[in-house]
Amino acid sequence: MEPPIAGMPGCRVAWKRHGATTLVLVVASKRATARCPACGRRSRAVHSTYVRRPTDLPRVGQPVGLEVHVRRFFCRRAACARRTFAEPWPFLAPHARRTTRLATAQCTVATAANAETGARVLARLAMPASPDTLLRLVRRAPLPTPTAPRVVGIDDWAMHKGTRYGSIVVDLDAHRVVDVLPDRTAPTVAAWLARHPGVTTVARDRSPEYARATTLGAPHAQQVADRWHLLHNAQQMAERWLTGIHPRLRALPPTETAPKGDDDGAVRDRPFDRTRGEAVAREESRSCRLAAYTEVRRRRAAGESMLGISRGLGLARGTVRKYADAASFPERAARAPEPSLLDPYLPHLATRHRAGCTNGHALWREIRAMGYGGTHSQVLRWLNQRRREPAPSTAHAWRPTGSMPREVRPDALPSPRQLAWACVRAEGRRTKSERANVTRIVQDAEAARGVALVERFVAIVRGRCVTHGARPIARCGAIDRWLADAGRCDIPSVQTFAAGLLQDGDALRAALTTTWSNAQAEGQITRLKLVKRQMYGRANFDLLRRRVLLAV
Repeated sequence: MEPPIAGMPGCRVAWKRHGATTLVLVVASKRATARCPACGRRSRAVHSTYVRRPTDLPRVGQPVGLEVHVRRFFCRRAACARRTFAEPWPFLAPHARRTTRLATAQCTVATAANAETGARVLARLAMPASPDTLLRLVRRAPLPTPTAPRVVGIDDWAMHKGTRYGSIVVDLDAHRVVDVLPDRTAPTVAAWLARHPGVTTVARDRSPEYARATTLGAPHAQQVADRWHLLHNAQQMAERWLTGIHPRLRALPPTETAPKGDDDGAVRDRPFDRTRGEAVAREESRSCRLAAYTEVRRRRAAGESMLGISRGLGLARGTVRKYADAASFPERAARAPEPSLLDPYLPHLATRHRAGCTNGHALWREIRAMGYGGTHSQVLRWLNQRRREPAPSTAHAWRPTGSMPREVRPDALPSPRQLAWACVRAEGRRTKSERANVTRIVQDAEAARGVALVERFVAIVRGRCVTHGARPIARCGAIDRWLADAGRCDIPSVQTFAAGLLQDGDALRAALTTTWSNAQAEGQITRLKLVKRQMYGRANFDLLRRRVLLAV
């Protein structure tokens, strides 16, 4: 007889044999008695014996099968409802075709990867299982025992972006997911908080649903607004405000510190000229946007709500709000040039152009010999932007009288979104171009007041105080003074933003005086999205929740 097998107490290997590809161990029990599962009385009377053939963990890369000789015993107790029973095996569940430890290992692989990938990995590890079997193992696996959280972070995640959303609850002390909820409504979140009375702090974004849920489910808990969301909301507010006055800001002259384009063409300061078809498509797109803008303004003047206009025209609510707040049609800002295959060869082209070479195909052949892999069309576009006179090959019918006027490109102002991010970004981290653009727009009196308020708010949030004593009080005093100044300004977007912050004043002050934030929840949502994409978006909510909780 061989010694007992590790992980199989009370058992011994009677003998073993090698199959074609599998090592088979014949296992028998060392116990002379067994306990009845119904009445708990031990019995020695053997009724019969039968064989079970489950699969166990592999050994030295070879699959292992078991032949377990199971004895059935008589129960001699007259009052017991059972006459016979099979002896229990601690490593083998009833009717199971695999040992408990093998099922645990397969479930672990299926939890870390999706079922299809897990099946391919397990086949190489000599623990083969089908994808459907792995899904059954994941669904049957017991969830981890939840702990009583004290500080939680709550945020939403998209099941189907723009349509269905769920909520995730993260224990900020233990750095782990506590639960995943099927929606982001106040009743669902409030019910969860009511089942966990030990929660004392809730970190959240500025969603009114989560604020109301915390007030209903945990009225004693301290609410903490997430600082990143505060800065993001400030950027959104600045973008809405700048969209309305962007046409006026475009008319402002550039400052002396504005970066100048490279006139010799060694560095591109604008995109390549578009083709005639692209120009026509751009004009058609502008006409559609202009028609939508006109209709939104007409409906808004007639008293329709933003939501009604959005549903009636099929536009996003953000677009409707942008059009409603804009005094004139918001033209699209000029985009920065995107990287091109031609960029590394621009210095050579500029040098040859100054030397008098205006033959596009000749220039293309030169840089092609240097390693350029693009077509000659990009070279011709670059050259046409710098021609002072027609090319020699131009037909006489198409030659203009006199010299070709060089295009004078006005200094373009970035889009409202880019300007808003420049205002929110710390002054020391702004690029030279961003500093020049901010200096340019503050020539407008309203823009100067708005940018100053945005910069003050960003400085208060970034320079939060987390020590005890008088400094937190001073920090709260600074935000109170900012709220008062923003409420008195003549910028509607800033006033609306300040009014919303005033309603959420306790959570705002907690964000400035405590260390808690929703950063962990954002990171766990990133991991949840990875798990969701591993299943190609086909998993229902129950399976997705199990995988997220089991992967902790």
